[in-house]
Amino acid sequence: MREVFLPRSLEDFWPTLESNPRASVYAGGTDLLVKIRSGLLNPPSLICLERIEELKGVTEEGEVLRIGGLTTHARLLSDPLIEKYLPVLRKALKVLGSPLIRNLGTIGGNICTASPAGDTLPPLYALRAELELRSRNAVRRMPIEDFITGPGLNGLHEKELLAAIWVKKDEAYNLHHFEKVGQRNALACSLVSLAALLRLSPEGIVEKAALAWGSVGPTIVTSPGAEEKLIGRTLSGERLREAAAVARDAVSPITDERADAGYRRAVAGNLLLRLIQTAAEAGG
Repeated sequence: MREVFLPRSLEDFWPTLESNPRASVYAGGTDLLVKIRSGLLNPPSLICLERIEELKGVTEEGEVLRIGGLTTHARLLSDPLIEKYLPVLRKALKVLGSPLIRNLGTIGGNICTASPAGDTLPPLYALRAELELRSRNAVRRMPIEDFITGPGLNGLHEKELLAAIWVKKDEAYNLHHFEKVGQRNALACSLVSLAALLRLSPEGIVEKAALAWGSVGPTIVTSPGAEEKLIGRTLSGERLREAAAVARDAVSPITDERADAGYRRAVAGNLLLRLIQTAAEAGG
């Protein structure tokens, strides 16, 4: 029988972790418990974080939002601050898994799992999110792109947890786009995804751009070169095709049982072309 610990605060968590150094720590368990049931992991004990309220919720801290690492996807979807300031993240959350997964899974868990197909990751890269990593006696901050080092690999130190995500309330962008392509229309793991943030002038000139792709490399892929193809120019099919060509060179997809590398590379560029429709719908 595997022992499960349920600390109710960080004050309770640290001694529990120190007394059980080989325990697996989890929140919603949507990834960990699947691995345990399939025999991929066999930890001697588990520490569940779901009762630690101080690691949940969204708060305004001046010019940034602080998102608790234990905040579920469902709670983020209903949060007015996320809706107001981070619509690109909300768009990704709406297509993340099933209602059950959204009710159980947490944003911190999605980040720490470090899957290139994680739906929250492209928006957080585009938003230049920073992570608050906490141990018993120290707190440090790290950009998300430095934290995720490869598929399933992250920068957590021993006896450390992801306490929060910090994101600037940047209202400069007036076009927020997220789209993913999967093998079916719903409940699909993404074959390719794109988060795009643009600031368009009243004349349709791209003044600012941030682009991030999922499932086309060992980590989330960004392309300053593709962004530069758009900035300072009218958003048009021609400009987007130029940016798409650069994006296809920037990605490094693999072939697996779900899709081949060539298909993923083509789709990564083609998703940029959807920004014309998104701009039209937004009145841009």
